[in-house]
Amino acid sequence: MTLDMTRILKRSLIVGASAFLLLGAGVWLWLSRDGAKLSLTTTAVKRGDLTATISATGTIEPLEVVDVGAQIAGRVAAFGADQHGRTVDYGSVVERGALLAKIDDSVYAADLSVAKAGQLSAAANLEQMSAKLEQSTAEWDRAQALFKANLISQVDYDTAKANYAVARANVSVARSGVAQSQADLEKAERNLGFCTINSPVSGVIIDRRVNIGQTVVSSLNAPSLFLIARDLTKMQIWVALNEADVGRIRLGSAATFTVDAFPGREFRGTVGKVRLNATMTQNVVLYTVEVDIENPDRVLLPYLTANVRFVLSRETGVLIVPNAALRWSPSSVALIAPDVRPAALADPPGLRAGDPPGPRSSRRTLWVKDGEFVRPLEVTAGISDGLNTAVTADGLRDGLEVVTGEAASARTDVKNPFLPRILRR
Repeated sequence: MTLDMTRILKRSLIVGASAFLLLGAGVWLWLSRDGAKLSLTTTAVKRGDLTATISATGTIEPLEVVDVGAQIAGRVAAFGADQHGRTVDYGSVVERGALLAKIDDSVYAADLSVAKAGQLSAAANLEQMSAKLEQSTAEWDRAQALFKANLISQVDYDTAKANYAVARANVSVARSGVAQSQADLEKAERNLGFCTINSPVSGVIIDRRVNIGQTVVSSLNAPSLFLIARDLTKMQIWVALNEADVGRIRLGSAATFTVDAFPGREFRGTVGKVRLNATMTQNVVLYTVEVDIENPDRVLLPYLTANVRFVLSRETGVLIVPNAALRWSPSSVALIAPDVRPAALADPPGLRAGDPPGPRSSRRTLWVKDGEFVRPLEVTAGISDGLNTAVTADGLRDGLEVVTGEAASARTDVKNPFLPRILRR
């Protein structure tokens, strides 16, 4: 009996101690929360320049690219040389007509020999048929004279006439054979010429797609061997732009862009064209905008990713506030100055009675710091660069403190009741 009482007493002590600890912790948290107060973050209205832009990404593309292919099948036997005498490769500068590659021409050279022999045979056959025509013509003339004198029979007359007609037909066939052999010869010569691949333009090789010893097969589509950029001093950026923004793009408007290859350096360009063949990606309609750029020093390489900003408008010497100041509104009525509380609470910040519910109104509300309180100031919002907005209003001046946010700060004089006090002498 004594042992059971001891256990019950221990359990009661443990439960009581736990409840006391929880109660103390709750009191301390309540005191800390009660001691918290709001701290407003403010910024000063400043005067400066503001540029409204649209940001997008694109790819730098050569202005004109020529895909050099092979019109015959064969094995790549050798490469040509660039203007510096080095073997044609990536980045080689070539002139128009320069040798790019040589395809093994042994088969096509043999075909040319066969075509030449066929031409000689056709020419000889034509001479033979011409000689037979002369003989048949003489026999036909003689048969006509003898038949008039009743010296030959009708059968001999008809035979001479038929031989003459056959001889004439054989000459026509022989002439067509000569023409066909000439065409075969020209075809063989052209195929042999296709074994030598020359550059159709002057430019820079940006891609070499074959190696020596590789066999190219020409079927319905000509195999691509080289990709040549005609002029890398003038290039384009192909930017995929959302349909919501493409309506604000104007031809000839300015654009700036950066590339990761040259951090901290900004390049410039102009809008050259908006393509009409839109594409859809994940239910978003995108239009391709061409931005013309100059690359005189050729530092920009083809197919770099460009971060483009289209300049929509620019204003100088305007009053600027952060966008956070236009979005902020007091979380408590106690923060608003007492003399303006009814008017400030009549309409939501940034809107007034009579404003259309659909489009967003350009009239917005800034909250100005006034001692321990804030006061609303209605402003007209102008252009924005995504971070700051140009605003105008009566009473708005450079250096005026506007509220951008608030944060809770805890009291520092709240003590944990469970920590021992240190007595100081």
